[in-house]
Amino acid sequence: MSSPQRFPVDTPASPDRRRFMQWTGGTLGLGLLGGLSACNNGNGFDFAGSGDEIWGKYGAAARIVASLQGVSQTSFPQRDYVVVAYGAQPCGVIPAANPYADQNKSPTSSGADQTHAANAFDCRPAFLAAIKACNAAGGGRVVVPAGNWYCAGPIELLSHVNFHLSANTTLYFSPNPADYAKDGPVDCGPNGKLYYSRWQANDCLNFGAPVYARNQTHIALTGEGATSVLNGQAMTPFAGSGNSSTCWWTWKGNNGVYGCTGSSTPSHACANPNNVDLRVIAPGISDALYAQLTNPVTPWQQDQNYLPALSEAGVPVEQRVFGLGHYLRPCMVEFIHCSNVLMENYHLNNTPFWQHHPTYCQNVVIRGVLIDSIGPNNDGFDPDACVNVLCENVIFNTGDDCIAIKSGKDLDTQYGAARDHVIRNCVMNSGHGGITLGSEMGGGIERIYASNLQMLNTWWATNSLNIAIRIKTNMNRGGYVRDFYVDNVTVPNGVSLSGSGYGSAMLAGSPINNSVPLGVASASGSNPAASQGGIITFDCDYQPSKDAIRSRPAVVENVQISNVMVSNVSLDGVTGSCFQAVVAQGPVAYDYNGPTPAPAVAPIRNVVIRDCNFGTPLAAGPASDTTPGPVYAWHMQGLTFNNVQIGDTLWNTTLNDIRTA
Repeated sequence: MSSPQRFPVDTPASPDRRRFMQWTGGTLGLGLLGGLSACNNGNGFDFAGSGDEIWGKYGAAARIVASLQGVSQTSFPQRDYVVVAYGAQPCGVIPAANPYADQNKSPTSSGADQTHAANAFDCRPAFLAAIKACNAAGGGRVVVPAGNWYCAGPIELLSHVNFHLSANTTLYFSPNPADYAKDGPVDCGPNGKLYYSRWQANDCLNFGAPVYARNQTHIALTGEGATSVLNGQAMTPFAGSGNSSTCWWTWKGNNGVYGCTGSSTPSHACANPNNVDLRVIAPGISDALYAQLTNPVTPWQQDQNYLPALSEAGVPVEQRVFGLGHYLRPCMVEFIHCSNVLMENYHLNNTPFWQHHPTYCQNVVIRGVLIDSIGPNNDGFDPDACVNVLCENVIFNTGDDCIAIKSGKDLDTQYGAARDHVIRNCVMNSGHGGITLGSEMGGGIERIYASNLQMLNTWWATNSLNIAIRIKTNMNRGGYVRDFYVDNVTVPNGVSLSGSGYGSAMLAGSPINNSVPLGVASASGSNPAASQGGIITFDCDYQPSKDAIRSRPAVVENVQISNVMVSNVSLDGVTGSCFQAVVAQGPVAYDYNGPTPAPAVAPIRNVVIRDCNFGTPLAAGPASDTTPGPVYAWHMQGLTFNNVQIGDTLWNTTLNDIRTA
């Protein structure tokens, strides 16, 4: 069986090169630290006289931030290429009504109340011409003036180009998927001319992202604040009418949501006759692997399962062809194998899928962006196998996780680990998880530093934040989390007061099941509230039945969380801050379905939570075989609480729960 195909890239991708590249993009910042000698005690970098080795002036987080000071708008040549000089013309704008009957299930997203007028002028050729001219001259700024503009297809950035939206500017992207498959670099016949892409951390050829770059260096997407708008028009129908109107979000396949009227509505969750049998596309596949990948529990005919199956079968990326005739939505902003990337001071709304997805990029800064789209899978920022990342002063209103750090899935882990990220001074108004590591983390995640976060849970009464701090993986997504540090998080409106697990996504016969009450870990069975209702969740059993191959136990270790302050809310006569304060679900040996002998399955290890106040969980305990307590632990070694207030109790203790099942 062949090994997974890498994207063609311009430079080696060895671990040594990755370590080198993480410090090369910010020489200005490193110069400020010149003359200071570092020492490494195994938990991070420290400098003589620096104080705190993590959060101090010259600690690990500050060192990453300093190295990225050169990633800025001032690094581009001071010359402008105004798109009207290349033929761009503004467009008219008309009101747009929500066509879907149940607006509780299909609420109107920001930006979806207007659309471009009929026969709008397509500015994409002018945008691309200005970008090409700017790149050829050695770089500068491509400027979109104030006004409304229409673009029917991907804006492809080139090296040394800053694509800049002026104030009071809205760029409306075509809502028609065909416009993102008409002139990509790879001609895939009836599937269209497609782009190298990643969909939920699996590599493929697919629709191009509305803003896209690959193999470029020194690129930027910038604006002048909240009035510089990129509108993906993902809720704007491109076919049908009324309650069965089809838009990008229809392709999620949730019945009764955004035009999906049933299992026959085309989506990534329906059987797609265009997906050929795995023995045809991977003729060398073994009988055992074929049986696993075609298990009806994970129907291989669905696009959402077919792509992971192609990865597990070792099918080269060039043969993983999606696009037209398939239903995998593109990310809104996707940069692949780029370095020195800046995203700054604009407003993003109404996006098809994940909102920002840099993949295998080095030296990435996202700053001052309003991330504002509530559609399905509308994660805000998903850096995937990226090295040296700064996310600061970003506001999140999302339909899924606000931040989700990733590093590949199945056999698509060739880009290695996500490492050296700083997330600071951000506001999370809504979302499934405030800050999430995973779930697709096959290459590993390490040295992540998050501080000064406000998880406001603004719409707590109607659309609450599910979880504040979240790690999720399973026996398929594997990988590891090491050295994750979080400090100073405020959650003034708690998180969801309703706990929830994974129900049908659990495995039959597993000790993790819903035969016991939600939130209970007993000798006979366990039912974690891992999908909703926890302030901090460690979930190593994330929807296990959704993955056909489960042979890669995850390792989660060395996590420090401090100064998390959570307040109560009152809803429907109940007052509390969460369902459970901490949910720690370790890896489950039962889930393994790979070759024998099975590998060791380590517990979650070395987690320290200190100086926190978690408010009043509804699961007050005392914990028993039938009653959930405020803390759930299953296959966990060394869960230490220092000065942590949970309800009326001050916790200073270490919990251990070692399982072999």
